[in-house]
Amino acid sequence: MDSIKPNERLKTVGRQMARLLAALYDRSQSTFTLADAEAITGLDSKVASSLLHKAVRRGLVSRLERGVFVIVPPELGSNAEYAGNSYLTAVKLAGNAQCFISHASAMEIQRMVTQPQLVVFASSAKRIRSRKLQGTEFRFVLIKPDQYFGTMKHWVTKQESIQISDLERTIVDGLRQPEYCGGVTEVAKGLWMRHGEMQTAKLVDYALRLGIGAVTRRLGYLLELYRIAPEEELTRLRRSLTATYLPLDPMLPKEGRHLRRWRLQLNILPEELEVVRTT
Repeated sequence: MDSIKPNERLKTVGRQMARLLAALYDRSQSTFTLADAEAITGLDSKVASSLLHKAVRRGLVSRLERGVFVIVPPELGSNAEYAGNSYLTAVKLAGNAQCFISHASAMEIQRMVTQPQLVVFASSAKRIRSRKLQGTEFRFVLIKPDQYFGTMKHWVTKQESIQISDLERTIVDGLRQPEYCGGVTEVAKGLWMRHGEMQTAKLVDYALRLGIGAVTRRLGYLLELYRIAPEEELTRLRRSLTATYLPLDPMLPKEGRHLRRWRLQLNILPEELEVVRTT
């Protein structure tokens, strides 16, 4: 919110709205809820709703969805649709539920991708409705409560932070649900791009903690292919394997040779994954 000049803006609004904006400026909070507005102004829900409705009409704030708003920077003018920071918006859409930015969105934050992402992914142990707001799709992935681990704080502004999956959890999630990351090849690219900063033991710990066979198979294969894990870590993964064969990439046709070592059907050629190391 550094671009917003609060003193200039507050001269043009009413007393209650000025109080609300001033408090939000003090917090460096750009995205807020109706409940936030009620708490700051002391107004009841009906009056606070009316106040925000007028503020939306004047272009002071933008309504993202019922009960969720964002301050519009003055330079955008009074008619601009403004969605604010999409990661902060995702957290507000989750309401009181804990969530962390994950999958392709976490890959973007963690510098594992080179293309901008059009969908914001967040994981939560509570079922949250996915929706599209002002051109951005917000997709919430349901996880079990005991799968809520491997997160870290990420500062979006100087005062506002969110929870995102850490490097290792981002890879593990991508191998669990490649469809939310553009496929296994994209996850492999992210793994190689940041492998020097990852802890292979933590990668293995996370995969075993999730207890999902597809993850342990895919992770073990990639770690071995790229030679970025010691044999003892690969052995830990192999010990958990069952006799069932699973596809390397579930988004692709089930074809290709079977690799007994990792109980995988290689529907991506190793040569295609090796190219990642040279791009």
